[in-house]
Amino acid sequence: MTDPQIGLSMLFLFIFVIMLGFPIAFSLMAMGVGFGYYAFFVPGQEIIQNRVFTLLVQKTFEVTSNDVLTAVPLFLFMGYIVERANILDRLFHALQIAAKNTPGSLAVATLVTCAMFATATGIVGAVVTLMGLLAFPAMLRAGYDIKLAAGVVCAGGCLGIMIPPSILLIVYAATAGISAVKLYAAAFFPGLMLAIFYILYVIARAVINPALCPRLPKEQTDVPLKVVMWELATSFLPLALLIVSVLGAILFGLATPSEAAGAGALASMVLAGAYGALNYQMLKESVYLTARATAMVCFLFMGSWTFASVFAVLGGQQIVETFILSLNMTPVQFLILTQVIIFLLGWPLEWTEIIIIFVPIFLPLLDNFGINPIFFGILVALNTQTAFNTPPVAMAAFYLKGVAPPHVQLTDIFKGALPFVWMVFMSMIIVYIFPELALWLPDYLYTPR
Repeated sequence: MTDPQIGLSMLFLFIFVIMLGFPIAFSLMAMGVGFGYYAFFVPGQEIIQNRVFTLLVQKTFEVTSNDVLTAVPLFLFMGYIVERANILDRLFHALQIAAKNTPGSLAVATLVTCAMFATATGIVGAVVTLMGLLAFPAMLRAGYDIKLAAGVVCAGGCLGIMIPPSILLIVYAATAGISAVKLYAAAFFPGLMLAIFYILYVIARAVINPALCPRLPKEQTDVPLKVVMWELATSFLPLALLIVSVLGAILFGLATPSEAAGAGALASMVLAGAYGALNYQMLKESVYLTARATAMVCFLFMGSWTFASVFAVLGGQQIVETFILSLNMTPVQFLILTQVIIFLLGWPLEWTEIIIIFVPIFLPLLDNFGINPIFFGILVALNTQTAFNTPPVAMAAFYLKGVAPPHVQLTDIFKGALPFVWMVFMSMIIVYIFPELALWLPDYLYTPR
């Protein structure tokens, strides 16, 4: 076998190994070192002197000293603190009574709560689980259709993947070597558009078929305006100020993502203290969960960068590029091909593995097709949301099923989530037709005049 063929066999073997359930990060490192030992082998050289070990150390140093990735643990810590600050039930109740005259008010309140909470935490499993315990039973008690209620919780819980400050966008920025600040600016309008589509869909379903979303009893909605304003001021406003302050500091150049994340982490602790939820046990759990998630991301980067370097040395990357270029595809066809591959990879893999391992295979080809890597990243971020809501491996559906009442079937959750998946696809098409939705704001804010 030639070196490029060995490189391709390395890629296919890795896919086979992860399908068997082996840990992805350590499989990447093991295969990178194993195949790298062959790639850098020099006859007569001592085992420990093989350059693959130097490569592994170098990539480890690059990961741990990457300024962009510094924001990951800080945003994660902010999210875990907010998650435990006893704000979710207050926020949901405040939005519920504020939207009392809106068709499908409970579902609309759920989506807005999910959007804000997902933006603050960026942790899909946590948002879906918590909203599955709080909003989902409330909608079922109110007589809402099971499928619609389940779809609202699953889709809303995934919005944090897209809406800044998103952990996925930071990881993509580090992988692609582009500005995380510009990527945040690019994601702002598409993320907002997707959330609005979800809300409009729910309202339209409620207007067309009111039986799907019965109006709440008058005793639940007959709340004085003063009470509504107080509820919003003590729940919605503090969290909104936290999110806007962090995001605004990043977008307007007042702070780097890492600095804004650090300030946001401190502000989240102050917010938790104001709600009486700050204690040693809470901090201990938040630090532990942050360290665990950060370690996972770092090990994935270490393994994937080592794997990708060896893959390129063996000539595998060149074969992939030559093959794709030989197809003489248009930019549209190339985008469709890559997004279909990413969509299919979303069934067996989490977004972290997709962004860190497989997206770098396509990044070197963007210049050949004249595609902006920021624009490509927005499409990837939108596409990745479908992985959480598309059967057979829809993780958001499984998160919800784990906390849903026994009579709620997994098939009902799948059916409820699918219309929202189609809205994601519609959003991707709109962003492609009107790329200014993603590119106007970063160009306006960061292009010298």
